[in-house]
Amino acid sequence: MNPGNWSQVTEFIILGFPHLQGVQAYLFLLLLLIYLTTVLGNLLIFLLVCLDSRLHTPMYRFISILSFLELGYTAATIPKMLWNLLSEKKTISFSGCLLQIYFFHSLGATECYLLTAMAYDRYLAICQPLRYPTRMTPALCVKIAIGCWLGGLAGPVAEISLVSRLPFCGPNCIQHIFCDFPPVLSLACTDTSVNVLVDFVINSCKILATFLLVFSSYVQIIRTVLRIPSAAGKRKAFSTCASHLTVVLIFYGSILFMYVRLKKSYSLDHDRALAVVYSVLTPFLNPFIYSLRNKDIKEAVRRQLKRTGILE
Repeated sequence: MNPGNWSQVTEFIILGFPHLQGVQAYLFLLLLLIYLTTVLGNLLIFLLVCLDSRLHTPMYRFISILSFLELGYTAATIPKMLWNLLSEKKTISFSGCLLQIYFFHSLGATECYLLTAMAYDRYLAICQPLRYPTRMTPALCVKIAIGCWLGGLAGPVAEISLVSRLPFCGPNCIQHIFCDFPPVLSLACTDTSVNVLVDFVINSCKILATFLLVFSSYVQIIRTVLRIPSAAGKRKAFSTCASHLTVVLIFYGSILFMYVRLKKSYSLDHDRALAVVYSVLTPFLNPFIYSLRNKDIKEAVRRQLKRTGILE
């Protein structure tokens, strides 16, 4: 197309789930229930760790940071998804779309780094228990947490900068449930091979590197646990990292298939399903994974209930 004939797109239409138009109200109620449960569950864990001094350990501090992170991670996409399910006008401004992509990817990157830090914490606790108190100090926990946040917030800046310079002349319908790099790039009126390559390189380095670090940590953990002579000791060691490993498998299992691929053609239904897993289901399941199987969290809830007089 002749650049002189371009008419810059100022807003996008997010199509969401076009094949489920007849059940939009039911989807809204289901998503609203999931979102409220996600917010309450993660907020509960965050407050419990802050209020209960017995949970002021590196593992639970990282869990509380993850819970706080999930509040922002879901807020970046789900409220707009809820609005679109009820609204006839499912639009988002160009700048609003870029902001949604930025916060979604920056917080997602922060979660990758934080899950890696949590794996390192479990590695030290199980593989080097005698050195753990002197290695994983409160000061180091703070530095790691700050590093995760700074690294995550800086992550998508280059990609956002490149996308913001692309011409969008129509159509403006995003074939996805929220704004994201692949569906937005497919609407550009120029060659986006550089954007796709940069996106692939950054995501590969970010996702694969952290995944390999988590994987290597668990290889060492499994080797150490298998050398424990008693079955009770093995169960106790595995129980301390089972919740984290479950979250890692769900989260990385979906984002690896979504973002570590070098191609411009996408299966739309496949992408939407994966997006639901890592943007909605993973934050929803985290509080249950970390609380239902965790005696310390359950006891902390009881202590807080007794302190407030709800339980005798």
